Amino acid sequence: MSKVNILGVNFDNKTFKQFQNEFINRINNHLSTFVVTANPEIVMAANENPEFMKILQRDTDYITPDGIGIIKASRMIKEPMPERVTGYDLFTWLMRVADERELRVYLIGAKPAVIHAVQEKIGREYSNLKLVGAEDGYFTEDLELVARRIQRTQPDLVFAALGFPKQEQLLAILRRNALPALMMGVGGSFDVFSGQVKRAPELFQKAHLEWFYRLVTNPSRFKRMLVLPQFVVKVQQSKRGKNK
Repeated sequence: MSKVNILGVNFDNKTFKQFQNEFINRINNHLSTFVVTANPEIVMAANENPEFMKILQRDTDYITPDGIGIIKASRMIKEPMPERVTGYDLFTWLMRVADERELRVYLIGAKPAVIHAVQEKIGREYSNLKLVGAEDGYFTEDLELVARRIQRTQPDLVFAALGFPKQEQLLAILRRNALPALMMGVGGSFDVFSGQVKRAPELFQKAHLEWFYRLVTNPSRFKRMLVLPQFVVKVQQSKRGKNK
């Protein structure tokens, strides 16, 4: 199946490689492309926020399964997806593509110190890409004004690290305006990319325990993690509803 519906959110049933091929094709053809990398938190938030759900259902071009919870949910409903496709992995791959092809990149989000560290890293390691904008997430302007500012730079790639649903709200405006760029919300990716926050070691990644590593290293996430058992219960309920 090309789409897998999990609690109202339609995920693209593709491998990482298939996403890569399609994204390269869309970049080559300057097609306006809005990508959401959704985990259980995002799915649950959309179920509680009709406007957010509308963005996911109406404005997105691709929704990737970012998190083992989504993969397990797809198996629970007997529509298994092949693998996780995380926002961070897509972001770092797209940054390499941008560097190889000298693409125009706009970055928005995170703390001032983080976005500054990202700029420094790009200067050192991605010097071929054209960084046409880099601003922190502490702007006070209306999202429509921010969107116009981004559009004026004519980017090929836009990455927003504003947290959900704000980053998706901004990118949805750009998508409705048909900005000919690939646009993606990347959550906390700037923090990891800059080295300000460490990603889970490979051992945890392979064991699908990144969430556990983040919880141990940052106990303040505990409240956010409570959404995971609620997500499982809702998926089970939806499965029973389908089987009636």
